[in-house]
Amino acid sequence: MKKNDEFFVSYIDGSLGTKTRTTIKRFSIIAIVAIVAGAVLFSFSQKPFKNSTFELTSDTKITGVFHQKPYPMLRVEVADNTFKNVLLLGFGKSSANPFLEEIQGKVKDLNGKTISIEGNLIYYNGKTLIQITSNEKVTLVNNKNSAIPTKEHISKMTLEGEIIDPKCYFGVMKPGKGKIHRSCAVRCISGGIPPVLASTDENNMAQYFLLTDLAGKPINEDVLPYIGKPSKIKGIVEKMDDWYLLKMNITDIVELNEPSAIY
Repeated sequence: MKKNDEFFVSYIDGSLGTKTRTTIKRFSIIAIVAIVAGAVLFSFSQKPFKNSTFELTSDTKITGVFHQKPYPMLRVEVADNTFKNVLLLGFGKSSANPFLEEIQGKVKDLNGKTISIEGNLIYYNGKTLIQITSNEKVTLVNNKNSAIPTKEHISKMTLEGEIIDPKCYFGVMKPGKGKIHRSCAVRCISGGIPPVLASTDENNMAQYFLLTDLAGKPINEDVLPYIGKPSKIKGIVEKMDDWYLLKMNITDIVELNEPSAIY
């Protein structure tokens, strides 16, 4: 060891040499700068939160006319002769149907009946959904039949987009990327949550289409292999108040072999 080399033994002499202090200070500064720079770069690499809302910790009570063609919905009058159809969901990865069984047993046909539901609201981009947490929070208000929405035929269309699980997409996922979120969507739709095609038109405006088969019936199981995969789908578009429906044949789905923009 050279005469001027520093040699530090903590239990003999607690003081650090000048070179040792300088080295530690330089390392600390470099480490702090690297951590801050890494945090900034990581934050800019993340997608921003969507302005969606999932009121998980609070219950909201809504009243409207129930209909289930093709999926359970509540038609709510939001202004004179203006209606919003609230998509009904069950708790977790379940459809609303198990939570409606008790009240459906009290009437011959629940379609057209006015009911009240207390649950957790989900809303984004003009769409509203409600999660039912208990069948005790579903009550019959009026047993008389009221008007349910009619479906207006638009045209045959070929649309591009991705099949998504509306529960996570419209409120719970803010945002969610990767295979984990796609797997979650598969489980939600297989559990009965209605499948939705998320598409963007030529003006970069988002449009959402509830998917059914050509007879207008639920199509959950058939679309599972295509969830979160950019695809081109040919079908018949109908309008039901504030929702579009796409009636399609599963064989008319053509995968585009592109990376997902959602999952």
